[in-house]
Amino acid sequence: MQTLRAYGIIAVFLVVTLVFMPYQMLNVRFKRQAARTFPWRYHRFMAKLFGIRMTVIGKPVTDEGMLIVANHTSWLDIVIFSALTPLSFVAKSEVATWPFFSTLANLQRTVYVERQRRQATGEARDQIRDRLLAGDTLVLFPEGTSNDGNAVLPFKSALMGASEARVDDGKGGTRAVKVQPVSTAYVGLYGIPMGRENRPLYAWYGDMDLVPHLFEALLTGPLDVIVEFHSPMTVDDVGGRKALAAKAEAIVRRGQTRKLAGFQGPTPAEAPAAQPVVAPALAPALA
Repeated sequence: MQTLRAYGIIAVFLVVTLVFMPYQMLNVRFKRQAARTFPWRYHRFMAKLFGIRMTVIGKPVTDEGMLIVANHTSWLDIVIFSALTPLSFVAKSEVATWPFFSTLANLQRTVYVERQRRQATGEARDQIRDRLLAGDTLVLFPEGTSNDGNAVLPFKSALMGASEARVDDGKGGTRAVKVQPVSTAYVGLYGIPMGRENRPLYAWYGDMDLVPHLFEALLTGPLDVIVEFHSPMTVDDVGGRKALAAKAEAIVRRGQTRKLAGFQGPTPAEAPAAQPVVAPALAPALA
């Protein structure tokens, strides 16, 4: 039955994607508002199709350009984030060479980064800045890679230089664009708390091939994930992009650690004092 379910999901995914792909191409080509909002609606459907059940804590900032910085576990993060609010991603340049998936990335107006060349990184930073000033929300994974979902890797600060862009503060002056840290934690399988040994079944990292891993994840079954949107901040608040990267890393790590340990509710600004909950309720956020 699990194999049949996996093949069924893949079939629906391909049919729906291929049917709506020309529509999104037109949206992007003619710069329609739907170029931003359609991927959100598409991924809401895909999250339900894949069996991703999300508990959301906090809210994304949606009324201005926003840089989201988050930990990265799997290709499933793309579906998860995209199902929560209209946004685009900052991705490594290799993604632009992947058959089929590069087309999906382009249709979501992805910003590509060639991390090996310093000049290219600067160009990508400027492109990110321009998109933020235009009011877009961009997701950056500052770890630079994904991992097994049991920890958060150190955040790199280079691309967070885009957060130094200035915007009108509405009071006759300027301020830096806002950065919102977000923690994601893969916590359950079929509604049952997931141990660290099972998390790599969904995590995509190292030299794993994408398509076989996608099929294995679908075979494994429905996934429960907690996404926590923390309070936004700016480089003005902390004193520079490196300090911003360090603080965002600490916030995201604390948020993920608490959720993996079974704590419910928002992550306190400082060290947590709440009692752990053995089996958190995982109410779906997608109505």
